[in-house]
Amino acid sequence: MAERRRSVATVCLSGTLEDKTTAAAAAGFDGIEVFEPDLVASPWAPAELAARCTDLGLSIDLYQPFRDLDSTDPATVARNLRRARAKFDVMAELGVDTVLVCSAVSPTAVTDDDELAAQLHAAAELADERGLRIAYEALAWGTHVSTWEHSWDVVRSADHPALGLCLDSFHVLSRGGDPAGFADVPADKLFFLQLADAPQLSMDVLQWSRHHRLFPGQGAFALPAFLGHVLAAGYTGPLSLEVFNDVFRQADPARTAVDAMRSLLALEAELPVDPLVLPAAPQLTGHAFTELAVDGVSGPVLADVLARLGFAHTGQHRSKPVQLWEQGTARVLLNAGSTTPAAPGEASVVALAVESVDPTASAARAEALRAPVLPRTRGAAEAELSAVAAPDGTEVFFARTGPDGWPADFLATGETAEGVGLTHTDHVGLTQPFDAYDEAGLFYRSVLGLTPGADAEVAAPFGLVRSRGVTTPSRDVRLALSVSLLRRGGGWTPGVPDPQHVAFATGDVVATARALRAAGAPLLAVPANYHADLDDRLHLDPALLADLREHGLLYDTDGHGAFVHLYTEVLGDRVFFEVVQRLAGYDSYGAANSPVRMAAHRRARAEKGSRARAENGSRARAENGSRARPLSAPT
Repeated sequence: MAERRRSVATVCLSGTLEDKTTAAAAAGFDGIEVFEPDLVASPWAPAELAARCTDLGLSIDLYQPFRDLDSTDPATVARNLRRARAKFDVMAELGVDTVLVCSAVSPTAVTDDDELAAQLHAAAELADERGLRIAYEALAWGTHVSTWEHSWDVVRSADHPALGLCLDSFHVLSRGGDPAGFADVPADKLFFLQLADAPQLSMDVLQWSRHHRLFPGQGAFALPAFLGHVLAAGYTGPLSLEVFNDVFRQADPARTAVDAMRSLLALEAELPVDPLVLPAAPQLTGHAFTELAVDGVSGPVLADVLARLGFAHTGQHRSKPVQLWEQGTARVLLNAGSTTPAAPGEASVVALAVESVDPTASAARAEALRAPVLPRTRGAAEAELSAVAAPDGTEVFFARTGPDGWPADFLATGETAEGVGLTHTDHVGLTQPFDAYDEAGLFYRSVLGLTPGADAEVAAPFGLVRSRGVTTPSRDVRLALSVSLLRRGGGWTPGVPDPQHVAFATGDVVATARALRAAGAPLLAVPANYHADLDDRLHLDPALLADLREHGLLYDTDGHGAFVHLYTEVLGDRVFFEVVQRLAGYDSYGAANSPVRMAAHRRARAEKGSRARAENGSRARAENGSRARPLSAPT
């Protein structure tokens, strides 16, 4: 396979041209598209930008966009040709030979194909005199030309060697275009390719394009097939990303550029013919452990609750202040030496480890897909664990549990778990920063080989929340990713910042719930209205409904089976635990119950805060009383 060149439009990235070019080069791109407004806003002359790109090892592959070239008004046509000559001068200074001309969106756009072809031919003549080319692109909302097929008809009619097509996946696929037709276009007329993904939305295509494009693999478009058709038609130019996205345009350009590069590498690896060869994603067979960062306040709280959940403190790390808690194959590490910044008294999920049949190969794939490899200090006789950083900062370890694996780092305490029926970790729930949600989906899909499920969106008490499960085909590893579409809670509520949870599986959630209540576990109270509504909607068996009510259990169905689950209260200001039982192939995460859980968590935290304030007030009054002078005391 010939090495393909990869390019990114500066419009994809935040910041100034200096920020954008630095980020693109650092992420490994070969070239850039210069978005004209970025150049207009820059103090660099075109020649300076060209020199900067040369120093960074970047080519300038496209200058764009030239808008509304054609017109039915002769004076406007003359002005546009003068404007084209001026832009050709800029291109000469930049050292770029191709300009993108979009189909016109103005009211005076030419509607006669022959006239349009003639005007494009005239512009191509001017470009050809300078050794330049025009790549004509059909905007999906163009006044007259809005499909790639129509743009090809016009280019073919214009019949000029300096005029060809720019194929943009968004403009083609958003209108339901058939990329199989690219085979009818001569290869020497395929001047440029722009790639973008997008979620499937029902909205005005212009707004869809300007605000909701995504990098390949983050949306719903069939981009491997699209790119396969382009390459099969003979295209040999760079694979270039052009993504308009409100989040990307505000995010750290270095991170966004890495995300962009990862998306291209993953896309090339999925090509139907001549794919990019990446290290395979080894099979993942389960959750090895979930690690929580704790301090002197949250650590004892978490340890007490784990004990009430039937876990035992079975191991102490040889060289670090890390406890191992186990029940069945569910394992939680409490790390009191984490350097992750956290508020006093807060606990947080800082790492998760997945069981890999080949941890070394898993790490190699992660590195090939630009996942940041994390340094790790390792003491004598301690296991070597490879870790990479997920987009939200969570450390992801590739592990093997066994006599020679990571458990050997822990000295046995002699404790054993009595257990309450918990068997293994079902899933880990991680709230994502708003600007990392789509990045996280691509990360877990491409780096770990997990399969994303459909997005669920619920109206929670403090705003809309979107969630998505990612899992192995065997369902041995599950993650539930969520994001608040707006900052929720405001200042009036004891909101949970970026909540996280660990869900443990049981084969009999009713028996487990009974044991947890007997042990005094801080289980979340569920309102009677919830169970009344369940009865109204689902007409459950009365015995089951009675169990749900008695033990504060929640219930959900997904068309395959049922999901019965319970939650603890929030522990350490952020983390909580869940106990789940999946019945008859249920394959989701109970997202419909999220509003009930959030409201109950808010209520429990408010009541806890009220009790704490009352206790503090009583203590203060008692202390003040003990210090008060008795009435009979001498003066």
